[in-house]
Amino acid sequence: METLPRFLRNNASWLAAGFLLTFASSFGQTFFIAVFAGEIRAAYGLTHGGWGTIYAVATAASAAVMIWAGSLTDRFRIRYIGVTILAGLALSAAAMSWIGGVWALALCIFLLRLFGQGLMGHCAMVAMARWFVARRGRAVSIAGLGVASGEALLPIVFVALMGFIDWRLLWLVAATGLLLLIPVLWALLRKERTPQFHSQADGGSGMAGRMWTRAEVFRHPVLWLMLPALMGPAAWNTAFFFQQVPLAEAKGWAHVSLVSLFPIFTATSVTFMLLAGGIVDRIGSRRLAGFYLLPLVLGYTVFALAQTLIWGAVGIVLLGMGTGLHAMMMGTFWAEAFGTRHLGAIRAMIGAFMVLGTAIGPALTGVLIDAGFDFPSQSFGIAAYFACAAFLAGMAGRKVDADLSIRDDQHSTSHE
Repeated sequence: METLPRFLRNNASWLAAGFLLTFASSFGQTFFIAVFAGEIRAAYGLTHGGWGTIYAVATAASAAVMIWAGSLTDRFRIRYIGVTILAGLALSAAAMSWIGGVWALALCIFLLRLFGQGLMGHCAMVAMARWFVARRGRAVSIAGLGVASGEALLPIVFVALMGFIDWRLLWLVAATGLLLLIPVLWALLRKERTPQFHSQADGGSGMAGRMWTRAEVFRHPVLWLMLPALMGPAAWNTAFFFQQVPLAEAKGWAHVSLVSLFPIFTATSVTFMLLAGGIVDRIGSRRLAGFYLLPLVLGYTVFALAQTLIWGAVGIVLLGMGTGLHAMMMGTFWAEAFGTRHLGAIRAMIGAFMVLGTAIGPALTGVLIDAGFDFPSQSFGIAAYFACAAFLAGMAGRKVDADLSIRDDQHSTSHE
């Protein structure tokens, strides 16, 4: 069995490209944009609900575009797609430094969400799932370290910098960093990895030994059973980071104190993502489907009750556990269930659902905050949602496992 050091050495450039793409996606992720939430609301005279509505509409629009744009990864090499997305995200970040009206703000948020949270992460996960088979879980977990690093470093760095630099100029700093990553990605993918299973080999096929199309997946019950689990972390974890300022106010904590816990979230997320990568490579992601959301049930319950930062840290650890497991599941489950030939189109649809979730979470929680329900009190309902989603995901996992187990038994019998 290939050791981790050898795996890293043999696939360094491709894994680094995946890491770079997911790290770059941070600049379009909610945990980064939300750092500037207070300044944006003050600059444009927006309430929590107003800001959440703009964010939701822009994000929902990006989800609609994702359905088409994400399928381009089935037609073009990651080298070209990745560079284009980086350039688009850099221009979007630069535009945030000079926007002058609410409509321009909505357009910039749309572009940040499309290029960052949508296409950048999509590009990375499609590449990992398509390039690797036997070590797919490990590759996804390593690539996922990029966005985890962004979660740990960028919020606390930019919150600190806002004490000295105007928030608009900080978006120019972000844009410059993204432009500098373009030649790095081009060099890393100088020779793009071409997997042996690019067409119809068993390693890349899904249920029934087939390569499923997006239309077929849309009609399959597994998708709809997984939908609450798919959208839940996107909606409510996004809301958690998006509402970090009113959350800190509701708890009576300094904003910087809450942000200082985010590296704990990231460390836990990374740890469980890496652990899950090894487990998925041995038993398959479908067997984790009914369990991986349970830490989020506990995490939001703890956050609803937490009065001190110590208990807040416990909640953060549980949220990190669930987030790490979810990232692994979303990077591997769909390839395992439906194959890799049309994975770009399938993940584009999946990504659109997730992006839609990121639109719903901030908007709904913002409206509820304006109505007098603070985020901690909302967390009880979020915990109940995750409990229901875990049950339905378990049903989906069992359906996939039953199909793949039959295929594996038939394959084993044919070689006896």
